[in-house]
Amino acid sequence: MKKIILLILSILFGLMFVNAGMNIFFHYMPMPKEMPEKMMKFMTAFTEIGWLLPLLGVAEIVGGLLFMISKFRALGAIVIFPVMVGIVITHITIDRSGLIMAIVLMAINLWVIIENREKYLPMIK
Repeated sequence: MKKIILLILSILFGLMFVNAGMNIFFHYMPMPKEMPEKMMKFMTAFTEIGWLLPLLGVAEIVGGLLFMISKFRALGAIVIFPVMVGIVITHITIDRSGLIMAIVLMAINLWVIIENREKYLPMIK
């Protein structure tokens, strides 16, 4: 049962990140009309740094795809982890409206990392 729940959550998690990454390149999801001023400045800064958003998009797409495949899930979790840290910090400091969802996604990511901890051990030995 635990494996089935993890598989379903991993697929949904991965699809969310692939979708978010694809949106960075193709802009098919509309921006919210009401956004706090700090968040608008934050998004403007990301846009003005020309290389940052494409890098984030690639990390989200690659990490999301890896996350959905059982064999590569541990790698996907590590690729997505810095993105998740940024999302959580952004929602804590700038816009708290998405904080609960960010914490849930971080919890899923951490669960996958903990479940695969033995795969990371050779990197730190």
